[in-house]
Amino acid sequence: MEQKINKRQFIRGLHDGVPIALGYFAVSFTFGMMAVSGGMSVWQATLISLTNLTSAGQFAGLDIMVACGSLWEMALTQLIINLRYSLMSFSVSQKLERNLAPWHRYAVAFGMTDEIFGISISQPGRLNPFYNYGAMSAAIPGWTLGTLVGAMAGNIMPGFMASALSVAIYGMFLALIIPPAKKHRAVCKVVIGAMAMSSLFAYMPLLNRVSSGFVIIITTLVVAGAAAYFCPVGDGEEEKP
Repeated sequence: MEQKINKRQFIRGLHDGVPIALGYFAVSFTFGMMAVSGGMSVWQATLISLTNLTSAGQFAGLDIMVACGSLWEMALTQLIINLRYSLMSFSVSQKLERNLAPWHRYAVAFGMTDEIFGISISQPGRLNPFYNYGAMSAAIPGWTLGTLVGAMAGNIMPGFMASALSVAIYGMFLALIIPPAKKHRAVCKVVIGAMAMSSLFAYMPLLNRVSSGFVIIITTLVVAGAAAYFCPVGDGEEEKP
């Protein structure tokens, strides 16, 4: 009986994970091209996507590697960018079925992304880990395969085409920030503040010598901290547009 329930949950998660996989394929395709253009091999880029599963973290890490940044810089950047996944895993861990073996929780945490967290936390009642395994079985190959195809295409395509397609990541970021920025004033202020700080680091003397990884760290801490202080949202309270 338990095996039938687990199988049904796995298939349900696999079904819900297919749209996520399609979206991941499009974004990781760009990562694969950018990694190859930065000097990585096809298999190095693919291995990064297979073992990391973090779009923003991978793009930021790629910039640091290409710029020959320090290990401390890489560690701090990844900590700041990916810290939210720890919080998501804590939340999902409380929703998982009771008396699960620890390795189930570790496996679910490994595949935790924004999208998988969204579909997991919205499930009614206790969460069966096999639902997450099904979603991961679609999402992880989609992300990894997209990187592989993008890296191979980056080796074949003319340079001007690869450069043109590499702007797709900026389109993805715009698609992520514009809808919530239009809906919530606080988000709009955060976006504008981040753009202003990034511009200062890009054009101001002395500040423009700071590496890209530390710019991400400083901007995230300052802007997110200011937003939390000036625009707090209480527990269970929705942000007013």
